[in-house]
Amino acid sequence: MIFASQHLRFGHNPTASVKKITDYMELDTALLDTVAAVAVKGRVDSTTADKLRDHLTQLIGSGSARLVLDLKEVSYISSAGFRTLLITARSVEHAKGKLALCGIGGEVKRLFDIASFTELFTILPNRDDAVAAARA
Repeated sequence: MIFASQHLRFGHNPTASVKKITDYMELDTALLDTVAAVAVKGRVDSTTADKLRDHLTQLIGSGSARLVLDLKEVSYISSAGFRTLLITARSVEHAKGKLALCGIGGEVKRLFDIASFTELFTILPNRDDAVAAARA
């Protein structure tokens, strides 16, 4: 159940928060009870990673330390994107929260496997499972 949201791109829909960061990345954030779920769309690379980190840092700083990152619509992630994930994981840990990733597939999963990042994060197949893990 969504109990709070902010809609940044399409003002007519109060149940979603879509923030177009650049032409390469878009973030859709929803607060689901105690969990902030962020769907990332596009590329997470040197052009966009800092903006993603800023957005996630703002969520954590505002008290949303239980995060889900839905990466099913991410077409590419670079080392800058992986760095952002590591920084976010450390920030969530310091805030005594939880981070779960979901929707990782295709080329992005291959890159996670190559970099051995699958062992560093809680990765679940879908958003519902990730939200449940972040709540636990």
